[in-house]
Amino acid sequence: MDREKKVIQTSIIGIIANIFLAVFKAAVGLMAHSVAITLDAVNNLSDALSSIITIIGTKLAAREPDKDHPLGHGRIEYLTAMVIAVIILYAGVTAFIESIKKIIDPETPDYSTYSIIIVIVAIFVKIILGTYVKKVGEDVKSDSLVASGKDALFDAVISTSTLIAAIIFIVFRLSLESYLGAVIAVVIIKSGFDILKDTVSELLGKRVDSELSKKVKDTVMSFSEVTGVYDLVIHNYGPDRMVGSFHVELPSDMTVKELDILQREIATKVYEETGVLITGVSVYSATDCGDVEEAVLCHIKEIVDRYKEILEIHGFYLEKERKKIRFDIIIDFNAQNRKDIYSEFCDEVKKEYPDYEICITLDADMTD
Repeated sequence: MDREKKVIQTSIIGIIANIFLAVFKAAVGLMAHSVAITLDAVNNLSDALSSIITIIGTKLAAREPDKDHPLGHGRIEYLTAMVIAVIILYAGVTAFIESIKKIIDPETPDYSTYSIIIVIVAIFVKIILGTYVKKVGEDVKSDSLVASGKDALFDAVISTSTLIAAIIFIVFRLSLESYLGAVIAVVIIKSGFDILKDTVSELLGKRVDSELSKKVKDTVMSFSEVTGVYDLVIHNYGPDRMVGSFHVELPSDMTVKELDILQREIATKVYEETGVLITGVSVYSATDCGDVEEAVLCHIKEIVDRYKEILEIHGFYLEKERKKIRFDIIIDFNAQNRKDIYSEFCDEVKKEYPDYEICITLDADMTD
């Protein structure tokens, strides 16, 4: 079964389960005058709506690339997750307002054996549903499904809290309904905010997963001609469409024909093993390791070691005839004065080699 069908099938299962739970919880909540159970029913309806939106988003995201969107429509799934987050936030705010009203003007709950059984059944259904949906979401890389799965598991915790409140009322005649409803609402709001934050981070272009970047680099390094992989950039255009580029360090005596053959082989292997479509392979020429080059490189590395903020130096090349030194450095994003560190470092290198033209490129720490 392909990814689209799996996401839709799982979402339909979620819709059916949530509507089933919402109907029964709403009936029980109204009969028992339980604000917590009633709000839990509303939460189930919002979960069903989220599954419907997931289906719509998945169908739209699966459309073929076109002239205006040559890399496809996969990012629609992130917009879908944003809509789901807003729905969850709305449900949470509404629930909080209703809970406050009930705290001010409380109603005495009236639990029955039937209502307790319904809540217990809901707990088991949500645990099973949440575990299944989350696993499928992780398998097919669907943020919407993963969010729905986590939300369902969280609902099981909420239902468990409702059950505990009901038992406390039955045993001690102490009603915690409205206060529990307010707590549930706050947790729902936090859940919606977390999903929204994660989705916005995806759209902004968050750091690539360390495991993926390492796998890409290891694949490239498996070619004997490659002595280094740097400046790896991977753009996410949806859960199943990633586009990347990088620099490779290669022997200086390779011909254009050899470079062409190698970069095609690298791109093919990376795609086959990681699913990342490589659109650009840039080349660093490995410097000839003579005594002069080795001495200069070692000296520059000594200067680098004085700066704890500089994470890496790469792409070093020295042209003795034209008296040029060029290389790239990476400065930690956590450094508060990156530009000042870069300028100070450049000045120090230029001071050490006044007869050379120094070209130092400040690269970003894009991947692990």
